[in-house]
Amino acid sequence: MRHTERHPVKDANSLWQIYKTVSFWKVVKNFIIIQIARYTPFLGMKNWLYRVFLRMKVGEKTAFALMVMPDTMFPEKITVGNNSVIGYNTTILAHEYLINEYRLGEVIIGDEVLIGANSTILPGVTIGDGAIVSAGTLVHKDVPAGSFVGGNPMQLIYTKEEMKNREQQNILDE
Repeated sequence: MRHTERHPVKDANSLWQIYKTVSFWKVVKNFIIIQIARYTPFLGMKNWLYRVFLRMKVGEKTAFALMVMPDTMFPEKITVGNNSVIGYNTTILAHEYLINEYRLGEVIIGDEVLIGANSTILPGVTIGDGAIVSAGTLVHKDVPAGSFVGGNPMQLIYTKEEMKNREQQNILDE
């Protein structure tokens, strides 16, 4: 299950009450920074923009591909470890606005994680060290360290132990 804080709302759906939950000017600033970072090919510059202006926690040698879309409202709730790759056009959400409530949740992506292109990571999810997320995956729950997951809905394809066994078998087959 995801780890989110639930905040009930009244009178209208939560998106109509957006600026009661987050400052309009914060969203404008974050949107501009994210749009610059989405198109820049310079990995170090992206990480700097995310760390300094969005207050995201980004590890050393982490690579955000073109068009990655971090949360515009609460990017400070996103942590990405060292030497990870976030694939093209991936969306990382730390909030979700629903009819009767909105939810906020930390997103923690470990060290040496590979996120395939066009994936969506929902709020309140932890992706363990060394995990691989297949392209186009909807990450709606925690991903164990070292595992390989994919699909929509996301399913466990291989555990860390099964991955090691496959690698050893490939070495023996060669």
